[in-house]
Amino acid sequence: MKTRRMIMVAAMIVFTLFIAGQVMAEPITINWWHSMKGPRGQVVDTMIKAFNDSQSDYVVVGSYKGDYDETVNAGVAAYRAKKQPHILQSFEVGTQTMMLSGAIYPVYKLMKEQGYDINWKGYLQPVLSYYMNANGDLMSMPFNSSTPVMYYNVDLFKKAGIPMLDKETPVTWDELGEIGTKLIKSGVSGGLTCGWQSWTQVENYSAMHNIPFASKANGYEGLDCELLINNPKVVAHIAMLKEWMKDGRFFYGGQKFQGPTAEFLAQNAAIYIDSISAIAKLQKSAKDFKWDVAPMPVESWMKNPQNSIIGGASLWVFNGHNKKDYKGVAAFLKHLSRQDMQIYWHKETGYFPITLAAYEQLKKDGYYREFPYQEVGIKQLTRREPTTVSRGLRLGYFIQIRNIINEELELVWNDTKTAQEALDSAVKRSNQQLREFEKIYK
Repeated sequence: MKTRRMIMVAAMIVFTLFIAGQVMAEPITINWWHSMKGPRGQVVDTMIKAFNDSQSDYVVVGSYKGDYDETVNAGVAAYRAKKQPHILQSFEVGTQTMMLSGAIYPVYKLMKEQGYDINWKGYLQPVLSYYMNANGDLMSMPFNSSTPVMYYNVDLFKKAGIPMLDKETPVTWDELGEIGTKLIKSGVSGGLTCGWQSWTQVENYSAMHNIPFASKANGYEGLDCELLINNPKVVAHIAMLKEWMKDGRFFYGGQKFQGPTAEFLAQNAAIYIDSISAIAKLQKSAKDFKWDVAPMPVESWMKNPQNSIIGGASLWVFNGHNKKDYKGVAAFLKHLSRQDMQIYWHKETGYFPITLAAYEQLKKDGYYREFPYQEVGIKQLTRREPTTVSRGLRLGYFIQIRNIINEELELVWNDTKTAQEALDSAVKRSNQQLREFEKIYK
């Protein structure tokens, strides 16, 4: 009897320890490497915390790994060393490389296999289409999606006697040239500057004017594509900007966004073309003047301009982790696309709300009546059905190609090359990159 009681007590102890072990089991860690720092990084941390607080099975750990290219390089190196994170944020120019890398667990497949029946038609289609494969399947989850717009200093415009710009109908480049002349005559030190010059002045310029950036439908229809940016229209546009440098209507503030943003904030430039994500920076830093947002300019001969194309980045899921981990990855991606998360993300950063439900709720709440400049980019992106030319770019080694274009444009700005010479060289050098990529992946 005593022996039986001891056995029962021992069994109860084992059972209790087992249950306690189950309850106290460590949550699975999900690692996300990203490029969001400063205020954007704080927003990301808040979204991560909301997920971690909502359940106890997983803990997402976000890690800032540097600029976009640094984060991608870190992810590639980690994958080769079999130490990859679960999720990697990669900017849009890395899409082709990521798709063909063999290292990716496609998002459409992940979500389906983890039991999420997602209506992808409920997302902004110009955003989604950039990250789809040839079959229309989503390969990565859109996250911080943007498009370029034109910011302007309302106070300096008033000083020069220039009325505020329309938020839907873009000015022509000719009209912008006249505006620049008035600004300079009024005493403004500089007219236009821009961030991400390849993205804004070549890639998006081409898309909105329905000019092929590359052959094979901008690379969507084959790796054997070639750049076409040395065409007469793009050459004329770059040559015009160079001509504007003579009287200050245009000046070069740097390749990315730090320099041009600083010039606009210092009121050294009255007009500033950059991503919609600059809204968050301006909201916090532009204290000495009033600013507003207008669509990107178009040529006078383009009566019905096409949509602009996106920038920003998406979230790629790496292969090579335990099956249990992917349940948490899928749950987190679903969390990020929740309506409340997308509304919060849009309000705090300026990036698009990627779901139609979030966008419609913002309109219903009157958000865009209070902050109409937040909707300029969305309307520009969705004003036309995308063509095979304006839906986006799908090029291998696009990171290197964009760097080449930036280098060649700098040679135009510093009087080393003409616009034609620089773009001819950009095409030749970029095509060499495309052929190297084709050798590897065809």
